Amino acid sequence: MALNYTYDVRPAQQETALGAGIQILLLVLLGSAFGLGPAGWLTGLTFAFATWAVLSRALHRSGSKSFGPANRVTLGRATLVGGVTALVADSFESSPPVTLFVGLTAVALILDGVDGKVARRTGTCSTLGARFDMEVDAFLILVLSVYVSMSLGPWVLLIGGMRYAFVAAARVLPWLNAPLPPSTARKTVAALQGILLLVGASGYLPHTATQAVVALALGTLVWSFGRDILWLYRTSRPRTTPVASYADVEQQLRALVPAESMSR
Repeated sequence: MALNYTYDVRPAQQETALGAGIQILLLVLLGSAFGLGPAGWLTGLTFAFATWAVLSRALHRSGSKSFGPANRVTLGRATLVGGVTALVADSFESSPPVTLFVGLTAVALILDGVDGKVARRTGTCSTLGARFDMEVDAFLILVLSVYVSMSLGPWVLLIGGMRYAFVAAARVLPWLNAPLPPSTARKTVAALQGILLLVGASGYLPHTATQAVVALALGTLVWSFGRDILWLYRTSRPRTTPVASYADVEQQLRALVPAESMSR
C-alpha cells in the first residue's frame, strides 16, 4: 500500500519540481538581463527550493493524486513572487528596475483573483489549495512591506508581519484557531494590502501621498484583525448558566403552582 500511495502522489510532486525549475529559470532571466547580485540569487534560490520542499510535503501528507488547475495558477503566482523576492533582496545593494518590479507584482496580484475562480469552476476546491493561496499572498505582502519600509520606515513592517504574529499568538492562545465566518470586508482589506503597497513601492506618488496610502493599508488591516480577534474572543468565552438560589427557586414555584397547593 505504501508503494501505491507514493506512486499516486508522484505526478503532483513532479509538478512542484517543475514549478521550482521555472522559478530558477526566471532567476536566470533576471540575472542575465538585469544583473542580479549575490543576495538576489541566494534569496531567489532559497525561495524556489523552500517552496518545492514545503509544497511536496503538503501534497504527500494530503494524499492528493492531482495537483489541479487552480494550484497550477497559484504555483505560477508563487514563481512571480519568487522573482519579486529576489529583486527586493537585491535592492539592498542596488535599486531594482521599477517597471519590472511593478510588472511582476501586478501580475501576481491579478492572478490572486484567478485561482479561486478556477477552483470553483472546475470543482477542485481543497484545503491544501486554500492554504497554498493564503501563504503565497501573505509572503508577497511581507516582501512588499520590507521593500516599502526601506523608504518609509520600519513601521511598514507591521503590515507584512501582522498575519505571522497572529499565527504565532494562536499557538499560545488556542481560541484564535477557531474558524471565522465568511466576510466580504475581510477579503476586501486583504486584497487592498497588495495594491496599496504596490502603489507605495512604485515611487509614482509624492512622499507624503505614499505615506498616506501605506498608512491607509495599515489602518484597514489593524481594523480587520482587531474585529476578527474581538469576535473570536467573545465566541470563545464559556457561557455558563448561573446557579439559582433557594429563594429564586421558591419564587419560580410560586409563579407556577397555585398558592393553595404550596400551603398543603
